[in-house]
Amino acid sequence: MMPLDDLASRIRRSREIVVFTGAGISTESGIPDFRSPGGIWTRYQPVTFQEYVSSEAARVQAWKRRLESHRAYRDAKPNLGHYFVHSLDQRGSLIGVITQNVDGLHGLAGLADEKIVELHGTQRKIICLSCDRFYEPDEIMKGLRGDFESPKCEACGGILKAATVSFGQAMPQDAMRRAQAWTEQARIFMVMGSSLQVQPAASFPLIAKRNGALLAIINREPTPLDEYADFTYTGAIGDFCRNFNALIADG
Repeated sequence: MMPLDDLASRIRRSREIVVFTGAGISTESGIPDFRSPGGIWTRYQPVTFQEYVSSEAARVQAWKRRLESHRAYRDAKPNLGHYFVHSLDQRGSLIGVITQNVDGLHGLAGLADEKIVELHGTQRKIICLSCDRFYEPDEIMKGLRGDFESPKCEACGGILKAATVSFGQAMPQDAMRRAQAWTEQARIFMVMGSSLQVQPAASFPLIAKRNGALLAIINREPTPLDEYADFTYTGAIGDFCRNFNALIADG
């Protein structure tokens, strides 16, 4: 297994890095990993896209869940992990970041939109499923009080939904194409904070490895793909970034 200082040396020389991020990069910003014990997804049955579209009760349930997490998303700030990814771009090393997250923190850390693929959409916008009009979340959330009905588009009366990919909803094809293209270009593919258990997104590290990229996996827990990696770090992402930045500075 490659030592950290060798990885740092490779990254210093590379101009073709892709970073793949999951929920673990954002927990240090106060956004919970909803799959962990006690998380929202362990206390609610998922609402599929088909249920959301067809059932008012399902929509209300989904918005109640959104109310629980809205403050965490709204108030979250980027952490050292997000700024580490941005620093790779500032060095001219980053092709782009492919993220499973919907929190928008890579953009808030300064990364340009064209350098980000949000595979699962974003919680920072609400969309009308009929006319594609966007709304700011605070604008909608302030109306969800008491025994509320699910919000509707003020322009066309259509169903409003977080601009995220729900269970049963097709993955955005443009995002998947861009992610595939970046993965195939990568000479270094870094996974940060993903359990690598959600498909089809978790296939990208293997695609990169099969194309000859160096595969680095940084995550709090072991992942199913650790055996394929050239470098693994099991622990907090903030600690990894501090250690790595010290090596880069020394180099």
